[in-house]
Amino acid sequence: FLYFTRMRSVKKTYISLFLTLVHVCLVQADYAPYFFDNGPSSDTGNMALFSLSEDTPVGTQIYILNGTDPEQDLVTFGLAFEAGSKEYFKVDPKSGNVTLIEELDREKEDEIEVLVSISDGLNKVVEKVRVLVTDANDESPEFGNMSFIVNVPEDTPSGGSIFKVQAVDKDTGSGGSVTYYLQNSRMTKFAIDRHSGVLRIKPGEALDYEKSRTHFITVVAKDGGGKYKGKYQVLSSSATVTINVIDVQDTPPSFVGTPYYAYVYEDTVLGSEIFTVVAHDGDRGNPNAIHYSIINGSDGFFAINNTSGSISLLDYPVHLKKEVYELRIQASEVSEEGNVVAHVTSTVTIRVVDLNNHPPTFYGENGPQSTFELTMYEHPPEGEILRGLKITVNDSDQGANAKFNLRLVGPGRVLRVVPQTVLNEAQVTIIVENSAAIDYEKYQSLTFKLLAVEIDTPEKFSSTADIVIHLLDTNDNIPKFSSDYYIARIPENSPGGSNVVSVTATDPDSGLWGEVKYSIYGTGSDLFLIHPTTGIIYTQPWATLDAEEKSKYNFYVKAEDTEGKYSLAEVFVTILDMNDHPPEFNENFLEKTMVIGAPVKIEAIDDDAEEPNNVIEYSITQGDPDNIFDINTETGEIKLKSYIKSMDIVQNITKQRDCKWSVVVQAKDRGSPSFSTTAVVKIDITEATQLKGPMAAFLMQSRDNPMKALGVLAGVICVMVIVTVLISTAMFLRNKTSNRITPARRIIKKRPKKHPLRTLHRGWFPFGRRGNSSERFTVEDPGSGDENLNSNNNIKMPPPPPSAPALPPPPQYIPRPDKKVWTVPTVSGSLVSTSAKTPVSNKDVSSALVSELKMKLEKKMIENSATRY
Repeated sequence: FLYFTRMRSVKKTYISLFLTLVHVCLVQADYAPYFFDNGPSSDTGNMALFSLSEDTPVGTQIYILNGTDPEQDLVTFGLAFEAGSKEYFKVDPKSGNVTLIEELDREKEDEIEVLVSISDGLNKVVEKVRVLVTDANDESPEFGNMSFIVNVPEDTPSGGSIFKVQAVDKDTGSGGSVTYYLQNSRMTKFAIDRHSGVLRIKPGEALDYEKSRTHFITVVAKDGGGKYKGKYQVLSSSATVTINVIDVQDTPPSFVGTPYYAYVYEDTVLGSEIFTVVAHDGDRGNPNAIHYSIINGSDGFFAINNTSGSISLLDYPVHLKKEVYELRIQASEVSEEGNVVAHVTSTVTIRVVDLNNHPPTFYGENGPQSTFELTMYEHPPEGEILRGLKITVNDSDQGANAKFNLRLVGPGRVLRVVPQTVLNEAQVTIIVENSAAIDYEKYQSLTFKLLAVEIDTPEKFSSTADIVIHLLDTNDNIPKFSSDYYIARIPENSPGGSNVVSVTATDPDSGLWGEVKYSIYGTGSDLFLIHPTTGIIYTQPWATLDAEEKSKYNFYVKAEDTEGKYSLAEVFVTILDMNDHPPEFNENFLEKTMVIGAPVKIEAIDDDAEEPNNVIEYSITQGDPDNIFDINTETGEIKLKSYIKSMDIVQNITKQRDCKWSVVVQAKDRGSPSFSTTAVVKIDITEATQLKGPMAAFLMQSRDNPMKALGVLAGVICVMVIVTVLISTAMFLRNKTSNRITPARRIIKKRPKKHPLRTLHRGWFPFGRRGNSSERFTVEDPGSGDENLNSNNNIKMPPPPPSAPALPPPPQYIPRPDKKVWTVPTVSGSLVSTSAKTPVSNKDVSSALVSELKMKLEKKMIENSATRY
C-alpha cells in the first residue's frame, strides 16, 4: 500500500509541473533577437568597426555574423547596402558566414557602410555598421609625366642642380614613401637626391656640347615596400629625362675630312676647281662665319675662295714645275663684328699625274678573249683548280695606273679567283669553294663574270670576261617520297585486289639513275602488294579485311634506284567498319522484376567496331497490355507510364492477381543499312515496401522463408526480456544498498509481456514533440551532430533516440534453383514518422508481417504436398 501511495503522489507532482511549464510558455512574451558584441578585434558578432585589408581575395569568408534569440528560436541573418552603393559582401542567412564578392580598393573607398540584420521570423533587428578598409602595398609611385625635357647650358658648373622630378604613391605608411635613383648611374654625368628628386651634375663632371648634345637618363621612383596578398613587395616606376646641352662659344674651328689630297692631270682646264676644303666652327649650336686663305706653298699656281674654300688652278698644267705641291690653308672664325676670334690651319697635298689610257685586258691561248668555257662533272672536290681554264690578264699602264683588283661575280661563294690584286700582268686561277652548290639538278650550266677594276686611278677603268661551266650529271641523289608517311582508309568488305593508296617517290638524277622501283615489307604488309613502277598499293587477291578482327595495319614502302640507293616511308591503313553485325540480346526471352517507380534495364550488344554501326536504339514494338511501358531509346531502361503509381492502378488494368506483363523490345543499330533484332521481355510488377530500416529489409527478404523470420523475432524478444531483468536487478541492488524499499519484484512481475516489443518499436520509430504538422516526417541528417560554432540557434539538437539491442545475424538462406528470388528495392536514407494523429503500433506491424509469413509457409507446404503425390 505504501508503494502505491508514493506512485500516486509522484504522478500528481509530474502533472502539476507540466501544466505550470505549459502556462509559462504560453504567457511568455516574444523578445527581439540581438547580435553578440564581441568587440572590433573579433571576427564574429555584428561587424561593428571590423577592418579588412584591401588585398583580401574575392570569395574569402571574412566574418561570421553571430547572435541569438531570447526564446531560442532559429535566427537568420541578412546584409544590405545603401541605395546606389556597391555591394561588397554577401551572407549565408543560416550560418551567418560573410563572404567578400567584390574587390576592395582603399584608394577609392576606405570605409564601407553595411546594414546587418538578425531575425527570428517575427522580429527583425537592423544595425548600421562601418567596415574599415586597410591599406596594402598595391600602388606604384606615379610621375606627373612619363618623360621630361631639360635644357642645360654646357658651362653649368659641376654639382649644380638642373631639374627636380616628383612621383606620388597613393599608399599609406612605408608603401607610400618614395625614394629616387638613376638607372646606370655610373655611366652618366648626373646624380639625383634620393629623397627630394633633385637632379645635379656629378662633382668633377662637365657638359660639352661638342662631344654630346643630348643626354638621356632614366629616373626610378621606388616606394618603401609593404605586404600585398601575404607577400612583401616593393613597387617602382620610371620616367625618362632628356637633357639638351646648350652650346656656348668656347671651341675653335676645325677642318673636316683631313688629310687633304688633290690631283691635277695634264688635260685639266685653266681656272678649273681641283679641290675644296671645309672647316666648321667648333661651337656647332651657335657657329660663327669661316674665312679661308692660303698661307704658303702655292707658288702662284693656285688660289682659294675665302668663303667656300674652293681651290682653283691659275695656270696650265704643262707649266707646273713640280710633281707635288703642299698648300698651307688657314680657316679663321670671324665674329659678327668682323673680328677674328680663332683660327686653324691644315695642309692640302696636290699631285700632278699623267693620264691613264689603258684598261685591263683578258687573254686566252689565242689572244684577247671575252668568253671562256669548261665542261666538268658536278660536285668537284672543294679546293680543286679548274685547270681547263687558261686565262691571263694585263694592264699596259705603268705604276699605280696598272694596279687593279680581280673579282668573280655570279652565284655567291661557289668559286673564287686568285690572285685578287694584280700589278701589270698575272695568270688567273679559278678554285672551287662550295662543291654542294655545283649541282646538275639545280643548274645544267653556271655563268660567272670575271671583273678587273683599277684601284688607284680616278678613271677606275675596268673590263670583264664571261666564264661558262657546263655540268655533267652523276648519281648523287636518292629517291625521295612526297611524304614521310601515307594514311589510307579502305572499307572492310572491299574485294581482293582493291586499290588502297598510291605512293610517289622522285629521284632528280637523269637517265637510268632517276628511275625508281617500289617494294613493301614489314609485319603488316602480308595482305597488301605494290606495283613496282606506279607505286599503287593493292590488297592481295585472296585478302579478306575485317575491322572487328583488326582495323589498323602499318608497313614500310621502299623506293630504290638502279644503283641501290633507297629511302623509306611508312604506310598506315585503317579498315573502315561496315555495318555487318546486327544487335543481339543475351536471350530472346527475358524475365525482369519491376518495382513501381523504378526502371528495369535490358541490353543488346552489337559486334561492329565503330560508331554509328554499334550504336543501338531501343523501342517497344508490341506490349501486352499495350501502351503501359516507356523505354529509353539510348540506355534500354523500361519503366511504367507516369500515371501508374501504385498496385491498385496495376490491378485495375490487368484484372489479375499475378501482375506479369510482356513487351516486345526491338534493338536497332544506326548503321547503313540498319539491322535490328527483337526480344520478349516478361515483367513482373511489384510494389516497393513502405517499411524502412534493417529489420524491415530483413523481414521482407525473408518472405520466402518464414521460419527464419520467426526464429529471429523470437530471439529478439528473448534478448529484450534478459536485458529488462538485468536492469531491474541492478536497480534493486542499488536501492537496497541505499536503504530504500522499492517494489522492484512486483514491477517486474506485472510488466506486460509485449513491453520489449514496444521498446523495440520506439527504436524503429522515434517520436518527437507532437502537435507540429511540419515535423511528422523527419529526415535523419548525418551532420546533425556537428557543433554549433556560431551559437545562433540555427541548429537544434534533437534528443538521442533510444538505442535498440543489436539483432543476431540472420541465418544464411539459399533459394531453390527453380524459384525466383523475391527482392525488395532499398532506398538510401530513412524517414521517421512522427505523426501525432495516428501513432503506428508495433503490434500491428509485427502482426502483419507474421500473417504474411504464415501465408507463405502454408503455400509452400501445400506445394510440397502436391509434389509428393
